[in-house]
Amino acid sequence: MNADNLALAALNTTAFLLCVAFLLYVVFIMRPFLARADGIPGSRAGYDFHFVVPCLDEELVVGGTVRHLLATFPEVTLWVVDDGSTDLTPGVLADLGEQFPQLRVVTRRLPDARRGKGAALNAAWRAIDAALPAGADRHRVVVGVLDADARLERLAPDVICGYLVDPRVAAVQVQVRVTDDVDGLAAADLAALVALDDVPARRRDSWLVQLQDLEFTGPIAAMQSLRRRTGSVGMGGNGQFTRMSALDRIAEEFGTPWHGALLEDFELGLHVLLTGARTEYCDETFVAQTGLPRVGALLRQRSRWAQGGMQCMRYLWPIICSPRVSLPGALEIAYYLWVPWSQLLGSIVFPAAVAVQVHYMTTTGDGVGDWWAAGAWGLVPLAALFGVLPHVVWGPVYRVRSGGSVSRRRAVALGLLNVAYAYLLQVAVWWAFVRILRGRRDWKKTPRTGSAGSGRFDLPAPGRAPDAGERSLFAEPPPAAGWVLDVGPPVSEGDARPTGRTTLAEPSTGRLVFAAPPAAPPVEPPTAAQPLLPGGRRPRPTVPAARTTPVTAAPPAAPAAPAAPAPPAAPAAPAPVDPAGPATERLSPVLTSRPAAPPAAQRPPAPTAPAPEHPSDLEQHP
Repeated sequence: MNADNLALAALNTTAFLLCVAFLLYVVFIMRPFLARADGIPGSRAGYDFHFVVPCLDEELVVGGTVRHLLATFPEVTLWVVDDGSTDLTPGVLADLGEQFPQLRVVTRRLPDARRGKGAALNAAWRAIDAALPAGADRHRVVVGVLDADARLERLAPDVICGYLVDPRVAAVQVQVRVTDDVDGLAAADLAALVALDDVPARRRDSWLVQLQDLEFTGPIAAMQSLRRRTGSVGMGGNGQFTRMSALDRIAEEFGTPWHGALLEDFELGLHVLLTGARTEYCDETFVAQTGLPRVGALLRQRSRWAQGGMQCMRYLWPIICSPRVSLPGALEIAYYLWVPWSQLLGSIVFPAAVAVQVHYMTTTGDGVGDWWAAGAWGLVPLAALFGVLPHVVWGPVYRVRSGGSVSRRRAVALGLLNVAYAYLLQVAVWWAFVRILRGRRDWKKTPRTGSAGSGRFDLPAPGRAPDAGERSLFAEPPPAAGWVLDVGPPVSEGDARPTGRTTLAEPSTGRLVFAAPPAAPPVEPPTAAQPLLPGGRRPRPTVPAARTTPVTAAPPAAPAAPAAPAPPAAPAAPAPVDPAGPATERLSPVLTSRPAAPPAAQRPPAPTAPAPEHPSDLEQHP
């Protein structure tokens, strides 16, 4: 066999093996995916949930996300990490802090800021660690990571706790849904999801966005179903929930919970497995995120993911050698880490094989017709079996898994478009490979093009920056001792109102570490989950809170002088109240405006609280 024939045989064999491996993998992940049974839901009672939202220049979406999370889950503590934003994000967060006392803002400044999502999440972990009381059961403290445009399904904490009943489970990843209207998809009322004639409402997302949703609810969900059996479930950057004790364990063994890979979520899952704990995947609930309507933004996002996967190749040998990771799990992780490199190889091998076949078709025998009649027609069903069917099959599967929210015709069209979509994403892999060759490791942030949750891109940001000289609300420092407190000066010269800010400085260096706000107004503003009842009362939440804060009753006021009796007024009819509590629904338009703040004279003094035992290099301020 001469050199040309040998090279041709090697090319065809490589292309054939890649096709067979891909087809077999699709078959392997499809079987457990279609046979998946729902788990047993749990209860969030007794668990302390902390949601972390890292954001960088997210003025268009962070306001709606904060309102959604704190209205739907009033019992959680929300930590928003402002990673050096230069837009109106700090002002929007300060404005939201006046309305929601559960909001904690962790602000990072340059040069420490903008060092990647992992560094921002480590900052939140340190802040949560400092805020937890000394006797907290950190095994029942759950830290959830959500994107700045996320909408979490209202029963998600309960479903997640059903997996956390197993003490070996340290982290749970929920299913991700992608849509143009996150509020509509995450709405709790069935009327928003199902038409009046009980026919599922048709999805109105764009083709590209719906292909992204197909990817997450189809191939990615199927991969995670297989990983549940092999013990190698991967974590995602949106909708991952980890025990605080597991994060502490990773920090003890590896320095910090999150590390420097651009795929920091998958990297965290690997570290969970290396510490001997288990990861789980939950598709009984979901977190919704806004899809990317433009190809350029999509390729930018996927290039970051591909580069992060390539960076995680350094964990392959520790995973294989670890006695804490099962052999099937190590093999599955090895395959996943090999995927970006196989895509690079396939993007060269497959076009080269097609070019060779076209060359033989046009230069040998009596032309194309003779070559075709000689048996070359068999390449067509072979190419359809290995190169088209594994992608097209996800269209009908997507229709079934989405409850029939897409028509049969659209499902078939999505399956056919998925072929082009899969090959389009190979461009992102090459983009990532070039970045690695050039030594680029910066975080390529996904750009925002509009207000998440509105379904439109011409609306203003769901929040308002405070005016100059207006009071802002800061995160409350945890109790500790040995720190210096200082109340801020007046807003401006000639203005008797103080800023209300209480700064907290490190004793040794005098460096500002925390800033504390004045206490919240006596009556909290209404939320979508807890509207005020007549008389200013607030109904009980629909879900019992994991922890309660005792309220100290104010001393009785001195009796006032008797006044002339007023004529009796006609009693107002009380508004009907659902004894089970209000149902969570889409955010009311009233939440897009800021309630009037109480006068400065009525504002309570700022609480004086000491700083954490282990101060970090972070600041909490507007």
